[in-house]
Amino acid sequence: MTQDYPWLAFYDAVPHHLEYPDCTMCELVEQAASNKLKMSAFDFMGSNTTYVKFLAQIKRTAAALIALGIEENDTVTICLPNVPQALIMFYAVNKIGAISNMIHPLSSENEIKFFLNSSNSKAVITLDQFYNKFREIRKSGVVVNNLIITSVRDVLPPMLKLGYDVTDGRKVHKIPETADVIWWDKKQGEKHLFTEAAEQIPESEITRKRRAQDPATMLYSGGTTGTIKGILLSNLNFNALATQILAANPMIQPGESILTIMPMFHGFGLGISAHTALAGAFKCILVPRFTPKTYVGLLKKYKPNYIAVVPTLLEALLRIKEAEKLDLSCLKGVFSGGDSLSADLKRRFDELLKKCKCTVTVREGYGTTECVTASCLTPYHMFKEGSVGIPLPDMVYKIVKLKPPDEVFSTVIDGETVFHVEEAAFGEEGEICLAGPTVMLGYLNQPEETASTLRRHADGLVYVHTGDLGVMDEDGFVYFRQRIKRMIVTNGYNVYPSRIEDILDAHSHVQMSCVIGMPDPLKMQKVKAFVMLKPGITPSDEVKNALFAHCKKNIAKYAMPYDIEFRDSLPKTLVGKVAYRVLEEEEAAKAQAQAGVEL
Repeated sequence: MTQDYPWLAFYDAVPHHLEYPDCTMCELVEQAASNKLKMSAFDFMGSNTTYVKFLAQIKRTAAALIALGIEENDTVTICLPNVPQALIMFYAVNKIGAISNMIHPLSSENEIKFFLNSSNSKAVITLDQFYNKFREIRKSGVVVNNLIITSVRDVLPPMLKLGYDVTDGRKVHKIPETADVIWWDKKQGEKHLFTEAAEQIPESEITRKRRAQDPATMLYSGGTTGTIKGILLSNLNFNALATQILAANPMIQPGESILTIMPMFHGFGLGISAHTALAGAFKCILVPRFTPKTYVGLLKKYKPNYIAVVPTLLEALLRIKEAEKLDLSCLKGVFSGGDSLSADLKRRFDELLKKCKCTVTVREGYGTTECVTASCLTPYHMFKEGSVGIPLPDMVYKIVKLKPPDEVFSTVIDGETVFHVEEAAFGEEGEICLAGPTVMLGYLNQPEETASTLRRHADGLVYVHTGDLGVMDEDGFVYFRQRIKRMIVTNGYNVYPSRIEDILDAHSHVQMSCVIGMPDPLKMQKVKAFVMLKPGITPSDEVKNALFAHCKKNIAKYAMPYDIEFRDSLPKTLVGKVAYRVLEEEEAAKAQAQAGVEL
């Protein structure tokens, strides 16, 4: 069931099995750019950088890190938005055999403390506008060695620097001259990254020989339990992803462009919009900050060939009238990931694309950070409603029947635990398990969590047990249902919030919805829906009754929401997903406060 899929007959343009390069991420980009050095590697605020200049910047920064004392397997934290320094530092760290620790610059101080301590970072790079956050972290007792400070203006040509200084640059607080920092730009202060010692590092010492399986990057995820975990990924993981994506999209050509808006602290942004793009000799259009309205402007200005987005952005773009006037005939690929894409949203955005002269439709993918990002993708020439596509080459998917922990059967073979799972039949729901060359090395410093997530099956492969509920049909198309732990159990029935959300989102009044389970003494849990209405629709009893009537037609009685609460907005995670846990916590706090009042 997991090897010979009927869909392969439809997918002849894509090799079923691929050869993966035995090299580092940096070496793969160098190989891709070897005869394309005059092409543009990235564009930042209208300023182009060629591959020859980009590779030179990587080598110079790698030498500076060596001069700073960074050794193989040391960790360097990169706390940057999508600016050129993030790309340069990411590959420089990789070039010298160190490990990049990718974190969001808008993370809280406590989160950053955790990231720094758990990774034992030897150096950190961040923007000047985030300096005060790191100053406070240092005051709290956390050791932050080698704090490298850079600025957006450091990578701008003279005229753009002037424009930046009189706009966004004016908002950045000046860092004290006595601050214990290392400056990216030599003009900023006495202590800077690109010292004379760095310039004298021999070229033979800059590139350190590393294997494909060596650890290379750390990303973070809530994983299957909701607690933050550092996910250790190898060179092979990223290079395999790039090889798979390029093979699965034979229309891709060197020199094309991608709008790189997905953040580089996230697998979707780093793995697809950055590394895969550069491995394909693309031009990355780096966007550190945007709104849906400015995104429309970016599409109009740059006319990219590919965009990678999350569903919430697609929804936001549909609300902007200017989007309907775009000429999107330039687009050859529109990829949606990071969260589930409802059938209604896909249909509406596909209509917009068609209106804008685009010849392609939205292609949804599925994956987890435990395998960098996407491991399953809608084929470029086939689509099944509700499906997240088919596994990428060499990725093996199983839908495994759910069993209580005491019924999970395992044996020890040659000193290793082997789990004997029962695969679900086609069309039957179960846990999505996946194996292949992009599967992580493990969770940092969490062996029990790693052993729980990575399990060797009787077929000899190590699978990620995703904690996601899904289905596979007879053609091998995968259907994501939702997180298993998010399942609501009411009166003994299983209720899946994502299905109710899809039904609510399909109503003409609804912009977006989120469904959670509320504790109930009789039913165990009861269903509550939060709804953000479309512009122009005012919350009222009449609207609420219309939504209840819509639900009654489409939802089983046991799964009906007992309440629909209107919200002006819904909380989001840092990557744009609806943060249902925030709503759960808010409701729990309200219930606790109400219980206190009643007492």
